[in-house]
Amino acid sequence: MITKHPIYQDFPEYADKIKDLFHNNDEFQVLLHSYTKLDEKIYKIETDEELAMNDELTQLRKNRVFLKDEIFNFLKDN
Repeated sequence: MITKHPIYQDFPEYADKIKDLFHNNDEFQVLLHSYTKLDEKIYKIETDEELAMNDELTQLRKNRVFLKDEIFNFLKDN
């Protein structure tokens, strides 16, 4: 099943912290916006709303994992 991957779903234990950082930390806001935008692009490709080569989709997925790791580290460290 093709679904979006909202960061709140991946880190429910950090939901309050995500909300707080999003509203009070510019760096986190940029990270979260980048992740959300990338996740939306991947979703559109996976649902055939946009076209992409398999290699491109694979790279986008890797980038999403990288951003998710960055967000998780930010949540742990702040």
